[in-house]
Amino acid sequence: MENNVQNDTKYDDEIDLRELFGVLWAGKLKIIAITAVFAFVSVIYALSVPNQYKATALLAPAQSDSSDLSGALGKLGGLASLAGVNIGSGESSEAQIAQEIMKSWSFIEGFIAANNIAVEVYAAEGWSKGSNELQIDDGVYDTENKQWLVENESGVTGPPSSWYLFQAFSERLEVSEEKISGLVSVSIEYYSPQIAKQWLDMYVAAINAHMQQRQMEKVTNNINYLLAQIEKTSIAEMREVFYTIIEEQTKNKMVAEASPEYAFVAVSPSMVPEEKSQPQRAFICILGTLLGGMLSVLLVLVMHYARKSD
Repeated sequence: MENNVQNDTKYDDEIDLRELFGVLWAGKLKIIAITAVFAFVSVIYALSVPNQYKATALLAPAQSDSSDLSGALGKLGGLASLAGVNIGSGESSEAQIAQEIMKSWSFIEGFIAANNIAVEVYAAEGWSKGSNELQIDDGVYDTENKQWLVENESGVTGPPSSWYLFQAFSERLEVSEEKISGLVSVSIEYYSPQIAKQWLDMYVAAINAHMQQRQMEKVTNNINYLLAQIEKTSIAEMREVFYTIIEEQTKNKMVAEASPEYAFVAVSPSMVPEEKSQPQRAFICILGTLLGGMLSVLLVLVMHYARKSD
């Protein structure tokens, strides 16, 4: 009895499978037509997406050349703490701090403003290789009158907000650190390969200058604080300690001033990319065709069983 039930089950499954293939064969023209439409649309879309190029630079954290200074600062660390001055404990390197600053809203906003590239960042929609000119979206920026046409929440046209500029630039920026080697990879992707390399070079120079200025301001504040403490105390031993710390802080400031590559040193400088990084047109066409095939099969089956149930 059980064998008969199993045989009936297998027979029912075989009948269902035959019916399934029969339905698909009957709707083959519909499946082919829908798949062809999806394939055609995916090809048109893939060809309409502009090329983008990625410029990449491999950076190494800059190391101080003054080992004697580091040793002296280590010996004076306790005295500096008593004096209320932080001369650097090394808990977090300048390169690690620089990586976070590079991705921050305030730094990117300042970089865009300092180099006057807001139009290129937000309004560009392509690049002409023949004329080597960017294609600007007329609905975003009026190139003839040099006016922004972006509408805010109040319906007033004007330039995009700082937040929108930050988002647009962040989508093109990539900063990553290799955990084993400690090297930092920085890349910028853009329509024009020349502009991608130019922006990347400017960006690395900007973060080095920012970290250098940051260190010099910190050391200057420390020196001014120590000078003020010297005027307040009459104890000779404390005055001598303060002068010793000021001497080391002055050396530290001199090292910072003499180091244009303060945070990062280029291990592999950026080059003008020759090949596009995106779009992957073949992948888009294949994916669109597969999607069309699956949807067409699903549509044929749903229509068949819907009619059957009625």
